[in-house]
Amino acid sequence: MRVRIVNSMLRRAAGPILLCMLGAPIAAQNAPAAQATDSSGFERVVLTAGRSTVLNTPFDVTRIAVTNPAVADATVVQPREVLIDGKGPGTVSLIVWGSDQRRQYDVVVDPGVTTLQQTFQKLFPGEVIQVAMNDESIILTGNVSSNAVMLRAGEIAEGMSSKTNVLNLLQLPGGSESQQVMLQVRIAEVNRKAIQELGVNFFVNRVGGAGRVTTQQFSAPIFDDGREGGLVFSDFLNLFLFSRKEGVGAVIKALEQKGYFQSLAEPNLIAYNNQEASFLAGGEFPVPIVQGAGVASNVTIMFKEFGVRLNFKPTIAGDVIRLKVRPEVSSLDFNNGITLQGFRVPALITRRAETDVELRDGQSFAIAGLMNNITQTDGANIPFLSKIPIIGYLFKSNADRKERTELMVIVTPRLVRPLDPDEVPALPTEPTRFLQAPDAAQGTPGQSGTVPSSGRK
Repeated sequence: MRVRIVNSMLRRAAGPILLCMLGAPIAAQNAPAAQATDSSGFERVVLTAGRSTVLNTPFDVTRIAVTNPAVADATVVQPREVLIDGKGPGTVSLIVWGSDQRRQYDVVVDPGVTTLQQTFQKLFPGEVIQVAMNDESIILTGNVSSNAVMLRAGEIAEGMSSKTNVLNLLQLPGGSESQQVMLQVRIAEVNRKAIQELGVNFFVNRVGGAGRVTTQQFSAPIFDDGREGGLVFSDFLNLFLFSRKEGVGAVIKALEQKGYFQSLAEPNLIAYNNQEASFLAGGEFPVPIVQGAGVASNVTIMFKEFGVRLNFKPTIAGDVIRLKVRPEVSSLDFNNGITLQGFRVPALITRRAETDVELRDGQSFAIAGLMNNITQTDGANIPFLSKIPIIGYLFKSNADRKERTELMVIVTPRLVRPLDPDEVPALPTEPTRFLQAPDAAQGTPGQSGTVPSSGRK
């Protein structure tokens, strides 16, 4: 009898227990994604941007308010259900009113996995790359295995987003703590030039007549009866022979020239990681600019720079340094200049290189090189007379010009750190005193000492 009573009681209790077990998942489905209580004492509702969740309330809702609908929006779908839509990352307050009570929630919207993050996961599996965004920039953080992954991730972020700034904070194994790069640039140029010129101009100036023989390659005298002697010489060349008695002369050009030019510039410049730096050692020369026309015209002066210039931007990627470098060496060239309203304006001889390279600390790279050979031969002769054996050479003129230029630009980046006070090297000084020491017996008031010198006295 007791057994039957117990079994009957179990059958009666099984129904409510089964209903409770079936109802639990239904209640869990209607619950928000996550609810907790933060430090402010309000319940938190956490969801992802682009997703929705339903908030259940223990009372009938009469009114709701959201502080920033751009982050999250809420809609009452049932008397005790509020649909929350996540729109953008951030945290907003949701206030719910009933007939006789009120509750407040903190709605936290996570950005979730962005398109850029999904692209990184697809292209670089196994790499830890996190993406954070704000209104103006993209921030990349995490750890990657190689320099190529780090640089490609930055390039992809710049290409896939309209943000003006991409901050690449990805870390590489074995990277240096130094964030400053000193770039050493050596620009070497050697120019050799050789010129050979040979020619003869004959002329006769007598009472009965005058004449000359010239190839017109070199200047010959001009006859002018209005001048004393009847001859005008624009250039005596380098050999001049003339017999006043016979009225016969010759102007000879026999010249050999050799020139050698060597230039070496070594600018050094330090820049911070991802920051551009510039350096100029030279000067500025004035260039007149004519404005207007006629009587209303005036001349203004604009200054142009010349000298040794260096611009570069380093990017430290682990143990590799990526450089965007632009060295330039320019000098004044008065031979090819122009004269404008009395102003002598020189031209510029410029050697410039601009490129992107990748180097490790202390490595060197020849980013530019030039070897230019110029050979020029000019000859002139007088027909028939130049064909006469032996004396025919007197009716020929010749000029040979050869020039060779060699140019090379070498860059060497180095990771550097500031010097401690005891590591500062001595500055370059003259071996003599800057000021003479005053006589001890005739000390000058106000002078308490002398400028020390490291060299001889």
